[in-house]
Amino acid sequence: MRRLLVIVSLVLIFPALIAQQALNNDGVLKLIKAGLSEDLVLSTINGSPGHYDTSADGLIALKSAGATDKEISAIVLKASGVAAVAVGNEPRAASALPAGIDSIGAYYKDKTGSWTSLPPEIVNFKTGGFLKSLATDGIVKGDVNGHIVGAHSKTSLTFPVTLAVYMPEGTDIMEYQLLRLRGHDDNREFRSVTGGVFHASGGAKRDLVDYKAEKMAPRLFKIVLDSALGKGEYGLVPPGSYSSSNMASGGKVYTISVIE
Repeated sequence: MRRLLVIVSLVLIFPALIAQQALNNDGVLKLIKAGLSEDLVLSTINGSPGHYDTSADGLIALKSAGATDKEISAIVLKASGVAAVAVGNEPRAASALPAGIDSIGAYYKDKTGSWTSLPPEIVNFKTGGFLKSLATDGIVKGDVNGHIVGAHSKTSLTFPVTLAVYMPEGTDIMEYQLLRLRGHDDNREFRSVTGGVFHASGGAKRDLVDYKAEKMAPRLFKIVLDSALGKGEYGLVPPGSYSSSNMASGGKVYTISVIE
């Protein structure tokens, strides 16, 4: 009988002992290579003590071995001592962000007042004159032009439009460009500023829209668009979308169609 009680006790205690074992970079990679889901890996990182190598080489090694950005973010948060919880499958500082905002990106406030993720669209950047078929609506050689497939955004909103931007570490909100998109039958286009390479006199600022950003939390800002802008197609281009090393490159843009 006593032996049975000992065995039962070990069965109950053993999982708790395993859970308290400190994880490290190699331990996380073992979980990933064993085929555990991203959700389970994130829960294990968040719920277990850990001693991680978060140096540049350590993070690069994790990425190269197959760790996702969310898993690496969870490791960095754990190593920094910030309490994290899994929300929307991504760790974040507890109570730091409003409900519905759980990962880097753009959001809009819907009719119920809830934050909803704004899906990005693919934008192709081309220097003026590189493809003449895209040189429409007054685009001139020397400017960098964005080209988006489709005449309208899939996200239709009405004024006032309230957007939120949750940015990567080290990014300034003013690096995001708010642009008026010029619609055609099957596409939308805009002229873009790229790191000061092109001057306003060259027309690069033609489609830029000035905006004010209100800080809501660390790395989180709110942008409100009112009816003075007028209805139409708008896009928010995050920094780093355009690669000036290529004459033609792809990136992303968060788009909205303001219908009234």
